[in-house]
Amino acid sequence: MDIQTLFLLLCIGLLAGIASGFVGIGGGMIIVPALVLGLGLNQHMAQGTSLAMMIPPIGILAVISYYKAGQIQLEYAGVLAMTFVLGAWLGSKWSLRINPSVVRLVFGIFMLLASARLIIRSWNDLYP
Repeated sequence: MDIQTLFLLLCIGLLAGIASGFVGIGGGMIIVPALVLGLGLNQHMAQGTSLAMMIPPIGILAVISYYKAGQIQLEYAGVLAMTFVLGAWLGSKWSLRINPSVVRLVFGIFMLLASARLIIRSWNDLYP
C-alpha cells in the first residue's frame, strides 16, 4: 500500500467515523462511494471492504456515548442486529450475482431517495 492510498484510507475512515457518531451513518453511505470514487475499487470490492471494516467493535465509543445519554432503544437494536445478519448474508449473495454497475446504480438511487426524504422532512420541521 502506497502512502497516498494510506492517507486516503485514513481520511475516509476518520470522516466515516465522525459521520457515524454524529448522524448515525458511515459504512455504506460514505465508505463505499469513497472507495469507488476515490480509490477506484469496483462496487463489489468496495462493499466487501466496507463490511470487513465493520467486523471489529462497530462504533463502540459512539454506542457508549448514546447509551449513557439514554438514546438507545435496546430492544429495537437487538431485533435489528439479528435480522441484519440474515439480511446482510442474503444481500451479499444477491449482489455478487449482479453486474457491479447495476449494484452501483441501485445504491445511488437509494442514496438519492434517502437524501431527498431527509431534506424534505428537515425542511418541513424547520419551516412548518
